[in-house]
Amino acid sequence: MTQTNPGPEGTYLPGGQNNDPKLPETSPTIGTKLTHSMLRIRDPHRSLHFYIDLLGMRTVCTMNAGPFTMYYLGIPSTPADRADLSAWAARISHPPTLSQTPGLLELFHIHGTEKPVAEGGYEMSTGNCPPNLGFGHLGFSVPDVNETLERLRGEGVPVLKELGDAGRESVPLSAWEEGKGVGVGSIHANYGGFFEQIAYVADPDGYVIELLPQNWR
Repeated sequence: MTQTNPGPEGTYLPGGQNNDPKLPETSPTIGTKLTHSMLRIRDPHRSLHFYIDLLGMRTVCTMNAGPFTMYYLGIPSTPADRADLSAWAARISHPPTLSQTPGLLELFHIHGTEKPVAEGGYEMSTGNCPPNLGFGHLGFSVPDVNETLERLRGEGVPVLKELGDAGRESVPLSAWEEGKGVGVGSIHANYGGFFEQIAYVADPDGYVIELLPQNWR
């Protein structure tokens, strides 16, 4: 079993402690792929605008299952795919391909949740609001974090962390947790050098979206 020793503070460890069990080709886990993440959304109109119009994802497939609708989104990565989105979606959405394609996002809309809270709708738990902590964020790497951040800001997207910020207040570590004596202390300078190159914004339901550079300093 992998040991969870985090190592000396401020040390970046490729492979962690390099004590994961060997992964022989005879392992029953060979072939497993992490294909998608799912987010519950309140209003598909505003969520699809954010992920499609502002972040550049495109629809792979949708399914109205009765009580809910699923929207699968992906990122066309080649000029040919971007030139013919219908062909790209038809290829990716074919079930054998869909279940082997990494990096997809499923938006899960339960019909009726788009109603205002006063009329029976409800807010989503983002995983970062005490005491309901859990899910953290989705990460998108972009060619230029500053350009992306300013473009999203101009579209009215809430900015949760600016470029250059690397202090504790920029991390999803709440005062509620610190008050319980967990996650105390300052952010190590070695991590700060990475963290200051990252920005955070919020999607329409308040989920944290991390913007990472494709070329680190």
